[in-house]
Amino acid sequence: MIQSLKKNVAIEKEYDTIIIGSGMGGLATAAILAKNGQKVIVLERHYTFGGYTHVFKRRGYEWDVGIHYIGDMQRPKSAMKLLFDYVTGSQVQWADMGTVYDKICIGDKEYEFVKGVKNFKKHLKLQFPGEEKAIDRYVSRVFRATKASQSYYAAKVVPGWMLYLFGAFMRQPLLKISNKTTYEVLRELTSNEELIKVLSGQYGDYGLPPKRSSFYMHATVARHYFGGGSFPVGGSAVIAESSAALIARNRGTCLTNAEVEEIVVENNTATGVKMTDGTFIKASNVVSSAGIFTTYNKLLSNKVQQEHNLQAQLSRVNRSVSHVALYIGLKGSPTELNLPKTNLWIYPAEGDHDTCVSEFQNDISKDFPVVYISFPAAKDPSWEVRYPGKSTIDIITLMPYEACKKWEGTAWMKRGEDYETFKEEIAKRLLEVLYKKLPQAKDAIDCYELSSPLSTAHFMNYQEGEIYGIDHDPSRFRQKFLKPKTPIKNLYLTGQDIVTAGVGGALFSGALTASAMLKKNVLKKILK
Repeated sequence: MIQSLKKNVAIEKEYDTIIIGSGMGGLATAAILAKNGQKVIVLERHYTFGGYTHVFKRRGYEWDVGIHYIGDMQRPKSAMKLLFDYVTGSQVQWADMGTVYDKICIGDKEYEFVKGVKNFKKHLKLQFPGEEKAIDRYVSRVFRATKASQSYYAAKVVPGWMLYLFGAFMRQPLLKISNKTTYEVLRELTSNEELIKVLSGQYGDYGLPPKRSSFYMHATVARHYFGGGSFPVGGSAVIAESSAALIARNRGTCLTNAEVEEIVVENNTATGVKMTDGTFIKASNVVSSAGIFTTYNKLLSNKVQQEHNLQAQLSRVNRSVSHVALYIGLKGSPTELNLPKTNLWIYPAEGDHDTCVSEFQNDISKDFPVVYISFPAAKDPSWEVRYPGKSTIDIITLMPYEACKKWEGTAWMKRGEDYETFKEEIAKRLLEVLYKKLPQAKDAIDCYELSSPLSTAHFMNYQEGEIYGIDHDPSRFRQKFLKPKTPIKNLYLTGQDIVTAGVGGALFSGALTASAMLKKNVLKKILK
């Protein structure tokens, strides 16, 4: 199913489609194309497969790198559930996280996000008496925003003549919403800054605080979790494994240790890829799931970049935030340690989100603007069978790339003593945040490891360790070039850059890209 190029795997002379990168966007595109009769090959530069769906193992523990919870998976006929089932062959089971999926902690105060729209509103109204109308209007705005996206995304894949005639009309409903920041919309609804801080308490899921993020991006995340959170049984690796198995059953190939050096373009047509070992693989189509910055800057020749003025496109978007993640292994089962399934979003008592982010970016010795704590071992019902007597915790916070820039160019795991000291200082600060919420964890910790923006750059091939590709500010949604089809014939893009942040956005990008390539509405077929 998933093979390594180092083991002399036979590569065929030609494929229908080459997919560069095995993240969720690449896997979804490959699975859909394979199920529609194409012979595909997925090329992953690293020894691990799956992008942000992969896991890593150390000292007898296992950590999920990118998936901490997925929304809308408990409704059998939700678009998210049906699409995941389609690209994994319905081989992934999803465990419900329970009634409270997120807890927003502001100083000593705690606010719960409760599963179900009615419950969500009812619980918030109890916490914010007098804001009942604002909360009702907020939920209505969220639904209105996500509904407006349907024609917007359709415009990314319709034929050129249709886009010319109807493109502006199709995009306009969403742009009216996406052009406003999250804070602008929330401030129209309420003057209660505490309520605004709580409602935007999931901003870490897309990386931008409310005065900088597009309200559409915020609404997408909020709507996604109204039905609660779910976690893949067996850990997130089962997603990549199931998709790879499906691709293999449909004549496809999935390779690790297979790094692409260049997308080969002849007469403005992508004809295949050149590997770092010099091997040329021919294909009728090439799809890059490596992100638009990496694709245009690293995988296309200077000549091709200049011919299409691709740098001008890149100048109109910004890289998203970078982060650090602390992976903790503990002695004792989730039950023994009384670990919750609920995610914790922890914020300073004073200051709005934007102020806290700005102060930290200028001086990382300031309080962390956000600390997200996830308990994957507690969320996965198979964990205690697979890893008896053990638990894991993930802690994530924002971290400017500049904080690690001086170690740029050093080798992974060999960056020097001062780098390790830097990481240890950050890790200890994050542990102190954990102990305040879960003091029982302190004596149970067996090991921990911190990944930095340099780790993300190394494993995900994002040059500055950006976690969400490009920023989800209002201007991002106005960029018409963020679509599957590129100016180069037979070269396509997939992944979160052409939809929205996260694994869910990348999953839907696979359907969009496959639709553009197959010239039919794949998503409509899947949802039926």
